[in-house]
Amino acid sequence: MEILAYGVLADERPLLERAFTGAHELRCLDLFLNRHTASAAVGHEVVSSSVNDVLDARTLRVLADGGTRMIAQRSTGYNNIDLEAARTLGMGVSRVSFYSPYSVAEFAWTLALGVNRKTVRAVSRTREFDFRLTGLMGRDFHGRTVGVLGTGKIGTAFARIAHGFGMRLLGWDVAQNPECRALGMEYVDKDRLFAEADLISLHVPLLPETHHLVDAAALARMKDDAILVNTSRGGLIDAGALVETLRANRLAGVGLDVYEEEAGVFFFDRSLEVMTDDTLARLMSFRHVLVTSHQAYFTREAVGQIIETTVRNVADYLAGRDSENTLVRPGGRS
Repeated sequence: MEILAYGVLADERPLLERAFTGAHELRCLDLFLNRHTASAAVGHEVVSSSVNDVLDARTLRVLADGGTRMIAQRSTGYNNIDLEAARTLGMGVSRVSFYSPYSVAEFAWTLALGVNRKTVRAVSRTREFDFRLTGLMGRDFHGRTVGVLGTGKIGTAFARIAHGFGMRLLGWDVAQNPECRALGMEYVDKDRLFAEADLISLHVPLLPETHHLVDAAALARMKDDAILVNTSRGGLIDAGALVETLRANRLAGVGLDVYEEEAGVFFFDRSLEVMTDDTLARLMSFRHVLVTSHQAYFTREAVGQIIETTVRNVADYLAGRDSENTLVRPGGRS
């Protein structure tokens, strides 16, 4: 069987091809999957998708009409897939329910530290042989309060690092994690967390109830010198409200690895084009805002685990098995 993989990054491709060697043929595309590119999958029973593909009802219909019966998503998040449409079409859908939480947690701290100590600005200066320290003063994280929204595997890994810095831990989640409680984390309502935290990091999935979790009201509750970091999903933050908050000279800094309108922008070279997304352009104009292109997960360990799980998900589909990664059973399976 030949499997078609969409949205394959250059560094990911050799790992993906090696993993499928001896099991199935693999065709990799750097194209992202959407209603316009779905026709390339005609004749492929199994298609592998990436986090920035758009698998809405129209895309899934094109895939189904072309013979696709299974979608193997190479990510934990699946808010880009219309699961109900897949179910109606009889298509199976799987995801990667777990990979190295340290990849994202460590990168969240990379952004937090970079914003706090103004690392990018400092390096930019020294490249021009400007070695002044004016405007580069940061703060100790030791003794300050960190707010962790979402205390699953990634949030817990982030909290362990915060504990190592000697920070006071506040948490918010639908269920309290004993591992975080053992670190001394106090679970509070999100309004109190927003009001008391010096550093806020988001580690919750994007669901209807978490969309714009950080809205204008939440931003208004934050300290004027708070730092906000998001390495989870862009839709957790109302980007327009964030711009207005920054325009009001509030927040000490922001680190964003995700953005709510990143599809069609992140993972592409847009350096020779006019940036038509005014909100993103405005965010990137603030010197105390760091924007990276959804790379928090991008370590050899994490990508390796994602690929290994994807191979297993395809094997499970062909064998008629379900697993913890199954989101939608293929049509006809009881």
